[in-house]
Amino acid sequence: MDSHDRVRAGRHYATGEPMELAWNSDGRIERVLSSGGNEEIWVAPGLIDLQINGGYGYDFNSLPLTTETVIQATRRLWEKGLTLFYPTVITNGDEEIEQLLRVIDAACLEDEAVGSTIGGIHLEGPFLSPEEGPRGAHDSRYIKAPDWALFTRWQAASGNRIRIVTLSPEWPEAADFIRACVETGIIVSIGHTAATPAQIRKAVEAGATMSTHLGNGAHLTLPRHPNYIWEQLAQDQLWAGMIADGYHLPDSVIKVMLRAKQSKAVLVSDAVYLSGMPPGKYETHIGGHVVLTPEGRLHLARKPELLAGSAMMLADAVWRLARSGLCAFSEAWDMASVLPAQAMGQGERYGLKRGAQADFVLLEKREEGLRIVETVKGGHSVYQADR
Repeated sequence: MDSHDRVRAGRHYATGEPMELAWNSDGRIERVLSSGGNEEIWVAPGLIDLQINGGYGYDFNSLPLTTETVIQATRRLWEKGLTLFYPTVITNGDEEIEQLLRVIDAACLEDEAVGSTIGGIHLEGPFLSPEEGPRGAHDSRYIKAPDWALFTRWQAASGNRIRIVTLSPEWPEAADFIRACVETGIIVSIGHTAATPAQIRKAVEAGATMSTHLGNGAHLTLPRHPNYIWEQLAQDQLWAGMIADGYHLPDSVIKVMLRAKQSKAVLVSDAVYLSGMPPGKYETHIGGHVVLTPEGRLHLARKPELLAGSAMMLADAVWRLARSGLCAFSEAWDMASVLPAQAMGQGERYGLKRGAQADFVLLEKREEGLRIVETVKGGHSVYQADR
């Protein structure tokens, strides 16, 4: 690729001003200039999804998992503007989790572009609450207390790629486990929990810095106060992950969370493999029999009031949130791009700024939704829409 191919122009996603972005052969942004360009094309940082289970029929949690599944899923996710994602391995048997981790690591080694797009693995479970409600659709047979010896075995199998661990701090072993994770550079996120406020505070003191899909993975009925949702909202050290698909959280709740968390609110898709699939009845690893409604709501067949993950990709959730009027488009996009990078301690590496990694997208805003025109990852064009 010569220097003329390393330039893109459009309107800045936040300011709306015409701009030109250029990057060097090392895949780093060299300059961002005010310049004329296509008025219908917007330039924005690449999306970062901290919690995604699959999509388009590709499932990171179904065995046997193949490297080809991981590779093909990554290519489809480029089409939705993702330049970094954390495939989420959920509650399962010990051996099954180990197998899944090994395959994701192998896929990263097999395909360099895929390896650079997978920022790490998010382990969601099995160290979760055993209680009905907080446990969500996770299989109760495999729920257990945090186990550092078991975790280190899994981390070795993953090629040291586990970067986020979701757990419930209600277990007596939780605080020591959190400290051990933090010492090795792993982000600990509180989720699927029935913990007391005191246990939440103890987890934060031990080094937990995030909440997994706050407001979900909870009892259907809670004490008005205190409870584990209020406590996590009140903890300024915690980043709040939110699913903004219109089903997991009412807009009024999102509005309150945005005001409480301000610049520490991030969007996650929590998309399962049924995202992008037609409505109907399906069988999934998490939840067993599930139903995907024509409106896009995914719920347990046996208990329709319990959701079984999201069927909406991150770019679509950004657009839905922006159209709701709760925040500006640029704010919604930031919650799915530069802010997740900051939550992972990598804020300096991402964004439309000189020296940052050339991870960005060109997009069009249409009435029916966002259209990703091109995705650039590390200075390489990994997806271009048909013209």
